[in-house]
Amino acid sequence: MTFHFGRVLGATVITGIFSLTAVLAQESSNRVAVTSDWNVFTEENPKECWSVTIPKESVNTRNGQPVSVRRGDILLFVTYRPKSPAEISFTGGYPFAKGSKIAVDIDGKEFELIADGEWAWATPGSDNAILAAMKNGSQAMLTARSGKGTQTKDTFSLRGFTAAMTEAETRCK
Repeated sequence: MTFHFGRVLGATVITGIFSLTAVLAQESSNRVAVTSDWNVFTEENPKECWSVTIPKESVNTRNGQPVSVRRGDILLFVTYRPKSPAEISFTGGYPFAKGSKIAVDIDGKEFELIADGEWAWATPGSDNAILAAMKNGSQAMLTARSGKGTQTKDTFSLRGFTAAMTEAETRCK
């Protein structure tokens, strides 16, 4: 897995912008578009463009029972870089269980992401298939397990996704 400084910088910027109670309450100098439930950001050095959203719903369970847990920012990203394919990533706001995989269900189509610390990425070669499903879908549900054994299920809206991807991809050519 490759770790990208730009994504960390982007997540840091986004952290100040997003909260579950006041989405987009603050302005960011590098946010360039909002398309329904998705936001588009750019960074110039290195050149990166990404679209990001927060979940519409999060359910946390342990041993099948709902539990209250503290989580950091929960974000689903698609990142573009010049001359590189799109990259899907997710942070669940906690360290994922070692060696775990994150299940992704997009309107009944199933995929998986590979966890690495607090981040997860699409399995090699699956980004395009996931992107196609997201463009045609209405919601994406990501199910993961924390290092403490909590199962999380985050549901993201895909409303505005295609427009956001087009905007991000165009800005990073």
